[in-house]
Formats: sequence, structure tokens, C-alpha cells
Amino acid sequence: MELTAFTLPPVRFSARPLALAALLALAGCTSKPKTEAPEIRPADVHAEVVRLLPSSAADRQGWATDITAAFAAQQLPPSHSNLCAVLAVTEQESNFKADAPVPGLGKIAWKEIERRAGEKHIPAFVVRTALLIPSSNGKSYSARLDKVRNEKELSDIFDDFIGMVPMGQRLFGNLNPVHTGGPMQVSIAFAEAHAKGYPYPVDGAIRREVFSRRGGIYFGTMHLLGYPTDYPTPLYRFADFNAGWYASRNAAFQQAVSQISGIPLALDGDLIRYDSDTPGTTELAVRTLGKTLDLSERDIRRALEQGEEQGFSDTTLYQRVYARADKLAGKPVPRAVLPGITLESPKITRKLTTAWFANRVNDRYQRCMAKATSS
Repeated sequence: MELTAFTLPPVRFSARPLALAALLALAGCTSKPKTEAPEIRPADVHAEVVRLLPSSAADRQGWATDITAAFAAQQLPPSHSNLCAVLAVTEQESNFKADAPVPGLGKIAWKEIERRAGEKHIPAFVVRTALLIPSSNGKSYSARLDKVRNEKELSDIFDDFIGMVPMGQRLFGNLNPVHTGGPMQVSIAFAEAHAKGYPYPVDGAIRREVFSRRGGIYFGTMHLLGYPTDYPTPLYRFADFNAGWYASRNAAFQQAVSQISGIPLALDGDLIRYDSDTPGTTELAVRTLGKTLDLSERDIRRALEQGEEQGFSDTTLYQRVYARADKLAGKPVPRAVLPGITLESPKITRKLTTAWFANRVNDRYQRCMAKATSS
């Protein structure tokens, strides 16, 4: 596979696994920032990824190349913990299938189309008749939807439908309803917002890159590891991957606010309403503590607006809420909890939560780490 930002040297499996393990451990150490860690060759990282991949993964060399490239391009430490985190999420989301088939995806797509048609007061038979016309590849949209196998195909159909059929614009405008994709099921909106520095030629649009193995791994790795945290365990980073950056920290903050205010709050990690200037339940609960914390409503709002940034932990609001929560509890209260979010998607047929996802990924992570330290 041709890379444009850098070139990987030929893969040579290390004859000194203990030395490589030591280097990988050093790569994850940040306690002495002034000490330059020994450089780890991409070839050694590649070999270690091949070793750590589940036995069921096909094209192990290809997966290792894309994972090694993602770490190198983003200058992430290829520690065992970081490598196993990426492998665990990928295994959970796609079982190392870049274009994993989704059972019943055609029916899911039809249901979404008919739902949107209903919102626009367009009769279902009118929509189905319109979709009988030939698409860009000569087959009717209806026939393509009936046989769609994976999210990439579905996204391509919607893009084609939106661009070529007047009713497509009316139903979907410029909004393709496929929001996540690829082997790590990363948000397409996230990828589009973080496309700067992407090291590969873009195949038409970043959306299409997300559905590729290389693009899905690149943006999924960034979403998982591309922000600083001080979580005591990767479990909370796995929850953030599902719920959004710093969701576990923010859910713990909501829990602390609820404990000192007496107001029950959903621990969803959303500190403000991002779709409106109207205060949400968390902001209103914090406002009741304004006099106690000696903070104005404006001070509170400004702090809560940093909820998707590392700096929120340094705000006066954060520090004062936890000072009171710790005093009330008689001990330090948690600074991270699993968000209480129920997962909703047409693809999900049973009740699943962010906590379920994080724990499933963590189980895979622990198995990978055991394998990493076994030799």
C-alpha cells in the first residue's frame, strides 16, 4: 500500500522480543518528558501488531501496516496499552473486517427512507416508485437497496440518490443518514473535522476514506487516543470512544453535582445543550449551587462550555464542585464513571449501553495485554 506522508521500512520480525517490550513500555511512559525515549522502528511495531492480532484476523500484514501507519502519522506512542486499545476496539466493532456485512441492512435502509418520507408527508408508494428509476450504475435504487450488504455500499447509494433524484434532495438534503462506518465505526463527522494531516490520497471525500481499512483505522485511532486524559484505567477511554471525548469525566462531574445539589441528573456526559442556548438540566442544577460556589451564571456557563476539552478539569467550577462533594462524602468521590447511555441505532436489536460497550472492549483489551506480556 502506497503511503504519501512517510514510508515504512521492510518488515523484519525482532529477534529480541524482551528488548522490544521494554521499548514499547518506554513509549507509553511520560513521567520524565525531558528524557528522550529510544526510537522504536516502525518495522518492530508492525511485527508486534502482527503478534498481538487475534488469530481470526485475515490479512494480518495489511492490518498491521495500517495500524503502524496510524500511530506514526499521529505521533502516538506505540505502547502495548495503546496498541491493545486499538486492537480491542477494532475487534469489538468489526472483528477485523473492513467492510463488515450488516444483517438485514436493506430492510433497515427502507425503514429509514419510509420514516423520513412520513415526516415529509410523502406516501410510501410514491417513494418506492421513484426508487425504481436507474441509478448511476444502471441498476435501480430499489434493487441496490434490496441487496445492500455493508455501510459503505449504503452510504454510496444515499450519496447517489441525494445527488441525482429530486426526491432525494427533499428527503435527505445534503445529509447522508449513515453517520458512522469503517472497521472501528468512527463518526464520519469526527473524521471530516480532523482530516488535516491525513496521510493518504483522499478517494473523493473523507466520508469514503472512513469506510476503507486505512481511513477507518486512522480516524478511529485518533478518536480513541488523540486526546489527553488522566483516567485510572483505559475502561473510561473505551466509554468515551462510544459516548464522546471526556464523557466519563463529565458523567462523574454530573454525579458530583447531583450529590451536593440533591437534583437527580442523567449521567450522559453532556454538560450543556449543544443544539440550543437554553440551559439544560445539568446547567440548571449547577446554577442552584451558584451562591454556594460563589460563581455567577455566566461563570458557570463559561466553564461548562469547556466540557469537551481537557481544560474543564482546571476550571474553578470543577474544583469547587469536587471540593464540596469530597467533603460531603468524607472521601474523594470518583473523577470518572461510565456514562449511563442507552445505545440507539436501527442496527441495534437489543438493549445495549455505553457501559456494556466499554466492558466488552475492556475484556478484549485485557486479553491482548496478557498476550503482550506473555513473552
